Amino acid sequence: MTRRPLLHRLALLAGIALVLAACAIAPAPRAVPDAPASPAAEAPLSLIPQVARLVRAPGQFPLRDGVPLVAAAGDRGAVAAARWLADAAQRSRALVLPLAPSAPATPSPAVRFVRDASIVGDEAYRLSVAPDGVQIRARTDAGLFYGAVTLWQLLTAVPAGAPLPALTIDDAPRFAWRGLMLDSARHLQTPEEIRALIEQMAEHKLNVLHWHLTDDQGWRIQIKRYPALTRVGAWRVPPDAGRDGEPKRYGGFYTQQQIREIVAYAAARHITVVPEIDLPGHATAAVAAYPRLGVTGKRIAVSPDWGVNTTLYNPSPATVRFMQHVLDEVMALFPSRFIHLGGDEAVKDQWQASPAVQAQRRRLGLASDDALQSWFMDQLGSYLAAHGRRMIGWDEILDGGVPGNAAVMSWRGNKGAVAAAQKGHDVVLSPAPDLYFDQLQSDRADETTGRIPVKSLADIYAFEPVPKQLDAAQASHVLGAQANVWTEHMPSFAHIEHAVFPRLDALAEVTWTPVARRDWPDFLARLPVQLARYRAAGIGYADSAFAPSIDLDAEAALASGRAVITLANQARFGTLRYTLDGSEPGATARRYVAPFEVMLPATIRATAFAPDGIELAAPRTRVIDRRALLTRSGNALLNCPGSAFRLRVQPEADATTLAPVYTVPLFNSCQQWPAAPLDGITALRVTLQRLPNNYALAHEASLVVQHPHATPFGELVAHVDGCDGKVLASWPLPDPAHSPRALHFDSSIAPPAGKHDLCFVITAPTDGPLHAFDRVELGEGGK
Repeated sequence: MTRRPLLHRLALLAGIALVLAACAIAPAPRAVPDAPASPAAEAPLSLIPQVARLVRAPGQFPLRDGVPLVAAAGDRGAVAAARWLADAAQRSRALVLPLAPSAPATPSPAVRFVRDASIVGDEAYRLSVAPDGVQIRARTDAGLFYGAVTLWQLLTAVPAGAPLPALTIDDAPRFAWRGLMLDSARHLQTPEEIRALIEQMAEHKLNVLHWHLTDDQGWRIQIKRYPALTRVGAWRVPPDAGRDGEPKRYGGFYTQQQIREIVAYAAARHITVVPEIDLPGHATAAVAAYPRLGVTGKRIAVSPDWGVNTTLYNPSPATVRFMQHVLDEVMALFPSRFIHLGGDEAVKDQWQASPAVQAQRRRLGLASDDALQSWFMDQLGSYLAAHGRRMIGWDEILDGGVPGNAAVMSWRGNKGAVAAAQKGHDVVLSPAPDLYFDQLQSDRADETTGRIPVKSLADIYAFEPVPKQLDAAQASHVLGAQANVWTEHMPSFAHIEHAVFPRLDALAEVTWTPVARRDWPDFLARLPVQLARYRAAGIGYADSAFAPSIDLDAEAALASGRAVITLANQARFGTLRYTLDGSEPGATARRYVAPFEVMLPATIRATAFAPDGIELAAPRTRVIDRRALLTRSGNALLNCPGSAFRLRVQPEADATTLAPVYTVPLFNSCQQWPAAPLDGITALRVTLQRLPNNYALAHEASLVVQHPHATPFGELVAHVDGCDGKVLASWPLPDPAHSPRALHFDSSIAPPAGKHDLCFVITAPTDGPLHAFDRVELGEGGK
């Protein structure tokens, strides 16, 4: 799979405005008219997603040990919500809040869960905090639960032991589908890790976990009728297996008992788990297990290659029956209304080359292979419908006609959503790259793996799920939106946490909060407390939005021996502080106000602080001397013209650490250092990292550029003044079977003076390993 809030208090606005102006950060949040502000309101309450309506009131309520949570004993939904709140309060604030079946005989403070038929909305609730107690009122179980979540957020938004402010919240979600897709086919997560992710989803009021369980690289769901799906299909041999300690097999699967436990855990938090069984493409693992499912009938291996494999299911009646049997067990495990059947990236080469498949297409009277795919999926969609379920698929299911009453998940931008909604089909917005959490969230050198271009925290927050092309009636078919966590380049749960958090906060607000209540600066003001919640829960979130960049004009610094330093961060939020002696920049370190000058060599450390003094990001360090200014990380080099596609990857396909990372221009092994400073340069040193070439590109393989090479394994060639310019140096690449992964090249050069573009071309055969640049260094005077 390639696949703004209200009630911001004026006092806070003024305070943040002063801080932001001093730091040259973004403008202060605007006030959005709503309920009148209370004089007691001094700061925004860290409620994420922002609630639909909040009214402050005089007074406070101390939620202390022993305050009972009152829920009628026969009301299972109320008891479950109260129990979740008790566990969350114990975990986060060490509070003991006992459950009580009824209110005490004498009036006393309590948190009461009350059924209220007047609350409109399946997930709506009213939360009231008064000096004499708290009430959570809702018509439904989900409403009571979300009221409990908001009360817990209030509890953790104030200092430990502090009373809760009196207020009334009336809240309900904007969309019914508030989702996150987790890909467990490319890389697995443990059941414990998945439960941790589900818990965070619940705390953000997300309600759909789309679980991607089958693909070319692995079949992860136990099907008892067909045990080879996991005995064979759950295991792959990584590229370069057995080399340099790399494991010989990767894989595993979830037993049906594990799946039942995960589904129950999610259901207790009002999260529906929607499984995905991908077809007719992304079928390699299944066909490896049962070759008769494939078009050729030949035995193949589970694929270790990311991208678009060309293996398809044979769209025969026998395959339909096989998949119906699979769906019988899937439906028994997942009570969800929707079952996802994929439908994406089904390259039809095998079908087109098969006389039997083409004969079947003609017998069915179908005009195209896209129509045959639609027929195949309709067989299974109708089977689901006969069992009270409903098919949902990626937007390719539009290409041959949407089967039956299927819903469409739009990932190829928004066009699929627009086309489906205009035809009366329900849609979920999940476009690439807008809501793909495997996109990098910054271009920082210390960012970990992912796709390029960057999709930042601000980008996710700015996403609008309802396409502008839809009228009101068509827009009613937009069920909601979800973000996707594709794990080709997220081999560990640490990668997933880094990619998901805190962008999940932005997604939550996009899918829950009314448009008029969404406000980016106010969201940022509420985020520091949420980051503290993550730290308390042990969540390895990314601080990319707040981490300081330390920038300067390298050419001027080389010429003068001094540098003018500019500090900033991606979110343009917080107070930036720095040191010049290599020490930790604490809350009393120098505050950044304007660019400042340093003499070379210099070591600058900087970080950002929230208005309340809490550190927003780990300190970043930049050492500035001549050698550093004459060195470029491979991640800082640019693609050569003609191909913008870039990936940031690790040296092994299944690495479990977050670093090192290398940027790969997959379609053209050519990168540039524009305007390199060549005055006095006499040497060129380059370090490459050899990487596995495990990318299935299908028809796009024809776009890969093969540069002419003169030696068996190709060369690294350095040009000046463009990729057709003078050759400064050329080094033959060694035999990959008998050389280390890290390759070092060093040569004397005689470049022209001044600034010139350097172009580095790797001419290795395209059917061999990939080579990524680790760093390029210019040397002076024999250094």
